[in-house]
Amino acid sequence: MPMEERLIRGAATLILLTCASLAFADDDTGWPLFGHNYANHRYTALSQIHSDNVADLELAWRFDTGRKNSFQATPIVAGGTMFVSTPFNDVIALDARSGRLKWRYVHEHLHEEWCCGPANRGIAVADGKVFMATLDSRLVALDWQDGGLVWNVPIVDAEANAAAREVIEPLLAEEAFAGAKVTGATGYSANMAPQVVDGKVLVGVTGAGYGLHLDLDRPDGESLSVVGLSGGANGLRGFLVAYDAATGKELWRWYSVQGPDWVGEFTSDAEGVPLNRDIARERQRAAAHAESWRMGGGSIWTTPAVDQELGHIYIGTGNPAPQMADSTRPGDNQDTVSLVALDLETGKEIWAYQQVPHDRWGYDVASPPVLFDVRHRNAMVPAVAQASKIGWIFVHDRRSGELLFKSEPFVPQRNLFAPPSETGTEVTPAIVGGASWSPMAYSAKHSLFFVAGIHHPAKYFSKPLEATPDRPWESYAYMELSKSERWGTVTAIDAGSGSVRWQKRTPEPMLGGVLATAGDLIFTGEGDGHFNAMHATTGEVLWRYRAAYGVNAPAVSYSSRGRQYVAVAAGGNRLFGFPVGDAILAFALPGSRE
Repeated sequence: MPMEERLIRGAATLILLTCASLAFADDDTGWPLFGHNYANHRYTALSQIHSDNVADLELAWRFDTGRKNSFQATPIVAGGTMFVSTPFNDVIALDARSGRLKWRYVHEHLHEEWCCGPANRGIAVADGKVFMATLDSRLVALDWQDGGLVWNVPIVDAEANAAAREVIEPLLAEEAFAGAKVTGATGYSANMAPQVVDGKVLVGVTGAGYGLHLDLDRPDGESLSVVGLSGGANGLRGFLVAYDAATGKELWRWYSVQGPDWVGEFTSDAEGVPLNRDIARERQRAAAHAESWRMGGGSIWTTPAVDQELGHIYIGTGNPAPQMADSTRPGDNQDTVSLVALDLETGKEIWAYQQVPHDRWGYDVASPPVLFDVRHRNAMVPAVAQASKIGWIFVHDRRSGELLFKSEPFVPQRNLFAPPSETGTEVTPAIVGGASWSPMAYSAKHSLFFVAGIHHPAKYFSKPLEATPDRPWESYAYMELSKSERWGTVTAIDAGSGSVRWQKRTPEPMLGGVLATAGDLIFTGEGDGHFNAMHATTGEVLWRYRAAYGVNAPAVSYSSRGRQYVAVAAGGNRLFGFPVGDAILAFALPGSRE
């Protein structure tokens, strides 16, 4: 082939790929972005499947990935292909109509010291590439046509995790932790789905304030405990970083804990509820712990929402470090447990709203923010909403951060912000929520938010100790989740007022998120394997499918050759004891065409 012809064909291919990838973000027939659009609505305008015919829905195809573990990914559907990440960072491309495998990428991890389990929450597709954040804290870009590696860059320095190793042995000698198995510890990892916008790939790190996760053998069954150790090297700093989508070059980096001013104020309450802090003691110890910010936590668990007109992105930040153990981090620990707006171009912070100053309960802002417009004081206001672990949806003016209102609680609130104690203090919502990482959905058609909720109380303990050469921490705090009381909620909340329109209780905590459709439906899964279609305005269950594994991932909907599909990963969740597996399921009406 002559050189001139090759150049022309190459240019034409590049134009087609670029046009296709740009169109994905506005594609109503596919599922082009983590939240379907940059506003994270998780709503599709497709209505072939609707409330009158959903009872006829049937399994159209199934694909088993071979990676049986906690499966939390949102599939991306673009150009007739479904792209999905698995636990341990495989990426699979499937024919969206048949489930036939097109290609598979297997990531080679440089180490296996990740903090937070093997789950990955999804990928991004843009500019002819598939982008994934990995457990070993890297960002990879793959060719979207064949899965070939385009580039692979580190998100953190290879030695960064060594600075966060908790000294575990003295803790395991404590009677409360006899025989405990360590299942996770503070250390950088990455499992959020990246967001790609304006040529930038946005990705954050997790594990900056993870603490120790222990499995305990109790007479009444296995129990999970999360432990924080005060002082010592028991934390890292969380951050969000932007890369050039074409080259992988770092463009900017924003740290959730920015410096000594993280002390902030010494706030006495949150949302009118006392925080029960010993502020006098905190002030007394502030000078001795002036460097606590250097390992202050603040992981980034959420895929950002983007307002391209304002040039803002919106993210949530995690708990401060050390987790729960607060004696060596006086002050509000500013910008942790916060909803934050950043400038897309520079990464500069615009505003932050801290939901829980000086957090001692693990109340990460983990569920992705949602952008919408709301009438407030007789004017339409561009707003951002976030479903919190403490049981409210917070609604802010997304220009200034002003709190417009918060919703009625969507889970029970009991003993909120009660301090940990030596004998144990039961609190709900607890460390798992409220709303955990599960994304909520927003339907402008119904002016409703749909949120998956968790009711799972925990007892919080605090143990003061004298530091020794073998134990470089002066106290520890921990929590144990209740074994006798846990269930879930699915709640529709009025987006204009915050009032609860309807709520349904489920036997187990709801983890995985909600999909809303123009067919007056929402779809959500349960840990026992049920995948449900519910009427958007009443909550009535209109259709159910029983999978072999827990359905604890967000569902998506798309159309291929005139047929609407609803697809979801069924792989359960080890943390909650839900059956783990490796299935991707796609449902459609029999022989349907639009």
